[in-house]
Amino acid sequence: SSCSTAFGLPRGFWEMDPSEALAALSGIESVCLEPSHSDTTIMQFDTGGAMGHGVVLRDQPGVIKSWTVSDSWLQQNVHRITSPRNLCIVTGFGPSMQPLYNPGDPLLVDRGANRVDVDGVYFFRVGQEGFVKQLQRIPTSAGLVLRAKSYNPLYDPFDITEGMDFEAFGRVVKVWRGE
Repeated sequence: SSCSTAFGLPRGFWEMDPSEALAALSGIESVCLEPSHSDTTIMQFDTGGAMGHGVVLRDQPGVIKSWTVSDSWLQQNVHRITSPRNLCIVTGFGPSMQPLYNPGDPLLVDRGANRVDVDGVYFFRVGQEGFVKQLQRIPTSAGLVLRAKSYNPLYDPFDITEGMDFEAFGRVVKVWRGE
């Protein structure tokens, strides 16, 4: 048939039982596109955990190590970033941000936006514990407080105040929510 020809399948493929079809496919070479010069590779954020001195991401369901995307996809789908070179992937962890995203969902983080100058969702650490939360800037008589808020109502907000061991790694600029 024309489908078999288009996909390079052997004659009679659609009539084979599953074990025959699998055996027939084992001889077919898969074709993967190599990245072109107009592609951008976005790497996983390095938490430094391999040496035991890194950021702890509790309830981590595994990681997405890298994505290669076309520059046109990047321009059309990811806006207000400092530079494509500053993008990294963080795999969503824990249920605190549901229903905005789920554990295992890929988050694109702009590492160039590592100062909390505007309210937004950020990837950050307090001590050695990693978080992804909505950070809201709240002025008080004692100075600026960052309120870390979850989307899941089962999680209480907490304040990040002067003197805490806090570091913003970057602002989350794109999330893919899986179901």
